Amino acid sequence: MSDELVTETISELRTIANYQFGAGAGMALFPPGSADTVTIRWSTGGRPRQVLVSTGRLVSFGTDGRFTLGLVGGRRLVHTLSSPTARVIVGEESDRFIRAGRNVFAKFVRTVDPAIRPKDDLVVVRSDDTVLGVGKAKLSAEGMRDFETGMAVSIRDSVGEEVDEQPKESPTE
Repeated sequence: MSDELVTETISELRTIANYQFGAGAGMALFPPGSADTVTIRWSTGGRPRQVLVSTGRLVSFGTDGRFTLGLVGGRRLVHTLSSPTARVIVGEESDRFIRAGRNVFAKFVRTVDPAIRPKDDLVVVRSDDTVLGVGKAKLSAEGMRDFETGMAVSIRDSVGEEVDEQPKESPTE
């Protein structure tokens, strides 16, 4: 593909990201100069299907015109957007379950972006903004806050047993 087409496509993807995740999301996912560092996989119909970087998948572009986040894309959003935008913050007690790829239940949700609606893609984080996974909302933000039972987020991809981003202090002997 030509450089001009990739640059134009990234501009369009930024606009979609800003609409879907909020102002600033487009630049978070596709920063200036990213045309040289991203790989766009195209569908046979000529539209972008996946956007990848060397560390993994940023987003996939669905037939409905919306993004599904990859872990790399989720980390970029969390790093750039203010909390709780585009995220659900969960309690420490659910950490190991989410890391294992299990879904998030409403009773473990501590804080949620008030703009979240069912079927929105979002990032699941701990209170210190450590990314645990990405997935799709099953409830509205109000439902996540108010319900004591039921699935709040269907996890698509989780960090697994990756080492925490912030090193823990070693115990003294």
